[in-house]
Amino acid sequence: MVRTPIAAIPIAAVLALGCWSVGLGARDDRHTITASERLAAIKHAKLWEPTNIRTLDLKAGPRGKGGFAPNATVTCDYAEETFAGATPKFGCAIDGEDHVKVRYGRDNNEIFAGVAATRLLWALGFGADLLYPVHVICRGCPRRISLADPKTAATGETRFDYAAIERKMKGREMEAPSVGPGWSWNELDLIDERAGGAPVAHRDALKLVAVLLQHSDNKADQQKLLCLDEDAKHLDKCASTFMMVHDVGLTFGTASLMNRATVSSVNLQGWSRTPVWKDAQHCIGNMPPSQTGTLTNPIISEAGRKFLAGLLAQLSDRQLQGLFAGARLGEKPGTDGEVGGSIADWVAAFKKKRDEIAGAHCF
Repeated sequence: MVRTPIAAIPIAAVLALGCWSVGLGARDDRHTITASERLAAIKHAKLWEPTNIRTLDLKAGPRGKGGFAPNATVTCDYAEETFAGATPKFGCAIDGEDHVKVRYGRDNNEIFAGVAATRLLWALGFGADLLYPVHVICRGCPRRISLADPKTAATGETRFDYAAIERKMKGREMEAPSVGPGWSWNELDLIDERAGGAPVAHRDALKLVAVLLQHSDNKADQQKLLCLDEDAKHLDKCASTFMMVHDVGLTFGTASLMNRATVSSVNLQGWSRTPVWKDAQHCIGNMPPSQTGTLTNPIISEAGRKFLAGLLAQLSDRQLQGLFAGARLGEKPGTDGEVGGSIADWVAAFKKKRDEIAGAHCF
């Protein structure tokens, strides 16, 4: 494997990552619990932990063990695995203990949107699985995958210049078979601050982030309920639970009924023209319904609006430029084959949405 080295960072910056540390390989296997245990875990779940926003490098993303420098070249051996979803991806083994999911293809909108969205969630303090933009050299990739990219070497190695490696947020996934995977957005209302769960401000701020991103495919299994306890032997006794967002590939566009990638993912024209508020006077977020979605036009409290506005205000122009440059949005082809917008265009669209949030009053 060849991996671009990452410089050491101060301990304060490491601590700022909090529970967004990433681990090698996949997250622990799903752990089953009962429906009542799941409800109890949701009641005291957290959604947010503070980060030192102003110090974070959004282009580099979370660093340390398991992280990759921007556009690092990673060599791995193809591993036969089955993944959900229709977008191109495959399993690859960096070494005996580190198997990763590789998303690939310049026409795969989700590797661009996913990097940008997870970096933003991480910087703001909300939980998410993370994507690192890399170049991948796959040894032994089968012909059906190799043909997806023209740069196949005679040595049996296939190079993917546009790829992203997923790293799971640390934690053990909790799932009640009788309920199904993940959590729906209306279940945020089950959280009880009196039981130690996230306050309304955090819950509504997360909903408003989803609106800002236009997180179109927000079905239940796109979110995960995690146990963060390292020493809990039984998950029904987990004291530290966390509700995080798992897949945000259909973002930075306009939410659509059929979750069309060309409309709902890395569509600068659509995203920049989609207002944050459906009804600004009554603070109703503009989230059009999707066929799979569980979040539609949420009502946002003043506490949630103000909390998110305070977080977003800490992001500098330089950080926003790093966010979109690191996600390579300036290299993403548009629907007409041309580049789908400059970094400056993306930053301007983001700042306009930030101003919409800051300028509202939810009373």
